[in-house]
Amino acid sequence: MMATFALVVWMASLADVGATQRTARQAPAAPRLKVNNAGQLVPVVRAAAAIVYKPMTGEVLWEENSLDRRSIASLTKAMTALVYLEDDPSMDVEAVITRPDVRLASTTYLRAGERVRVGDLISLLLVGSDNAAARVLARIAEGGTARFIERMNEKAVDIGLASTRFTDPSGLDAGNVSSAYDVSRLIVRAAADERLAAIMRQPTFEFATSRRASVKVRSTNRLIGGEFDVRGGKTGFISKAGYCFATLMRLPSGEQVAVVILGARSSAIRFLEARRLLNWATSLAAPVMTSTEQQ
Repeated sequence: MMATFALVVWMASLADVGATQRTARQAPAAPRLKVNNAGQLVPVVRAAAAIVYKPMTGEVLWEENSLDRRSIASLTKAMTALVYLEDDPSMDVEAVITRPDVRLASTTYLRAGERVRVGDLISLLLVGSDNAAARVLARIAEGGTARFIERMNEKAVDIGLASTRFTDPSGLDAGNVSSAYDVSRLIVRAAADERLAAIMRQPTFEFATSRRASVKVRSTNRLIGGEFDVRGGKTGFISKAGYCFATLMRLPSGEQVAVVILGARSSAIRFLEARRLLNWATSLAAPVMTSTEQQ
């Protein structure tokens, strides 16, 4: 009898531990803070560069190495999508996937010889971070791939991205470089186009090709469907860049902030640090929200 009672107590304690662990996993990531030279509490981030940017005012709320020029991997695809949509293309036109499109593409859901709608290629680009989709879009654009990359760089100049340079449309080339500050403005610009914003907010995407009835893709953005109101976002990784993430969020106060993480050591860390910075930004906005409610 005593043994049975002890077993019940032990199992109950395990259940309590499990519940505590689940609660910890579900709890929002608390920002890691330090006191700076001005005596202010500011975030501590484990990444090569990061920024919290307020697009409405152009204010940098916090930054670390935000002007350093770094490889940005698939964050490139935000610019690829912007430039491709400048021509207001038909989303229903089909493109034929070629072998060079998929060769050494690393991440792709496409197969050579298939026909795929342009609209699906753009969704693949932003939801699944598909490298072959980026190549196809650049190739079929007016002037071909070389001219498309020129247009990407011209667009960067037009919107004032002084530290940004593109060498390919996918981000697989480490020569695609930018800064956390530039990327924050790029993701804001991309999310301002509702066609792109709607795609970037999708947790999953399903499409068909000329040979397959259904292909399902999950977003690489792990913050979608969580505690934050995601307005847009893009992930990136190659060894030279590390794990990168750029997002535009709407805070509970109604304000929007862009958060960029460059050069994190793992995928989990980039999202954890982004959540911490967003929670910190939310805490900054809280007094403003409370004051507004009291008026």
